[in-house]
Amino acid sequence: MIVENSGLDGLKSDLAYLDESAEKVGFIRWQWEYYRATYDYKIEFEQDEYFLRINTRAIEGKLERPDTVLAIEAVYMGRATFPHGLEYESEVPAQVMKTASARLAELKQLLEA
Repeated sequence: MIVENSGLDGLKSDLAYLDESAEKVGFIRWQWEYYRATYDYKIEFEQDEYFLRINTRAIEGKLERPDTVLAIEAVYMGRATFPHGLEYESEVPAQVMKTASARLAELKQLLEA
């Protein structure tokens, strides 16, 4: 599911500051290559795991440099599936969305400071 109105779409930050800010909130830069990266936040609820995922793309430089500028493209929420992967179509419980919204608001506040 695409998380609408996160307030993060289009925000820009250099890699070093985005990594630092994301880590403070609990996100991990998980997948990355030279021109894009995703940041994941894991939420456990009952027997399921959900991942809040932020997609970014380099608009200046490559991810091997801390001064590379990244733009946030989209925010997604998915339920983990066995053996690995995310399923984006299932309904996300309200408690999980509440946690996700709080983390996104914290990250947005750090990036806009």
